[in-house]
Amino acid sequence: MTAGWTWYIIALVALNILGCVWLIWWTGRRRPGDPGPTDTSHVWDDDLTEYNKPMPRWWINLFYITIVFGLAYLAWFPGLGGFAGAGNWSSGGEHRTEKALEDRRLAATFARFDKQPIDAIARDPKAVALGRSIFANNCATCHGSSAKGAIGYPNLTDDIWQWGGTPDEILTTILEGRTAAMPAWETVLTGIGGENGVLSAMAYTRSLSEGSHSGDYFAAQGQPLFESVCAACHGIDGKGNTALGAPDLTDDYWLYGSSTEAITASIAKGRQGMMPAHRELIGETRVRLAAAYVWSLSHTASKVAAGATPAAPAAAKAAGAP
Repeated sequence: MTAGWTWYIIALVALNILGCVWLIWWTGRRRPGDPGPTDTSHVWDDDLTEYNKPMPRWWINLFYITIVFGLAYLAWFPGLGGFAGAGNWSSGGEHRTEKALEDRRLAATFARFDKQPIDAIARDPKAVALGRSIFANNCATCHGSSAKGAIGYPNLTDDIWQWGGTPDEILTTILEGRTAAMPAWETVLTGIGGENGVLSAMAYTRSLSEGSHSGDYFAAQGQPLFESVCAACHGIDGKGNTALGAPDLTDDYWLYGSSTEAITASIAKGRQGMMPAHRELIGETRVRLAAAYVWSLSHTASKVAAGATPAAPAAAKAAGAP
């Protein structure tokens, strides 16, 4: 706030306070010529009389005390434009103080989970409950409160992992984030496959999850296109590459939908999926707890207790390809 506005506010406040002081003083005393307390001649019902008396002195003094309190308040707290107040108080500072206190309390609660593997944390029901709360506050916006995802946001309760399903890979996904890049191949495929290049590549890609493309003209035409363009990331057999975030195209899981239109759009226009890094947002220990909760969604109690690590849903299977 500029100095001009600050002085304007100070002057306005000062005038209001002086006006209150004058009003209390003016109405709190008797003046020469005023009628006596019983001289108003206003009587109702024979015994109900209006008197003309100033307010009691103790009542008036309470008003003066209130004004003094207000002046002290304005001197200590910021209430006069850009003047910070003698106490240097601010709502931002109050928030930081309370946040630091709560962070210390939370740190004490989370301390025993520091550096613990997420599959070990998942064996502790209380830790999983904490992870569920962290997930609800930070992850459910994209993945849903049930963690089943949506179009473009992966289901975290299945057994499909785009970036790898080991505890360390899940932890890396959430801590560092993932950026998937499925290029737009329309120009390339049209150039080498003709006007039906994208359609042929789509037909062959879909056939990978259906088990066979025999008898499908477009799928047969699409196989050499796939092997020359798509196999570099997805593999010659379409099994994908978790190191690149290239999904397995032979299963029945389609992040952006399995319709002809959805698969065609993925190939022709590309997809740009991004899983934000959460290390700086919520801290490593909370990430471990959230990851442990996600891990628990697809691991039965018996498997977790036994320390098994079968494939399970990625904490953030960033969008990359159809």
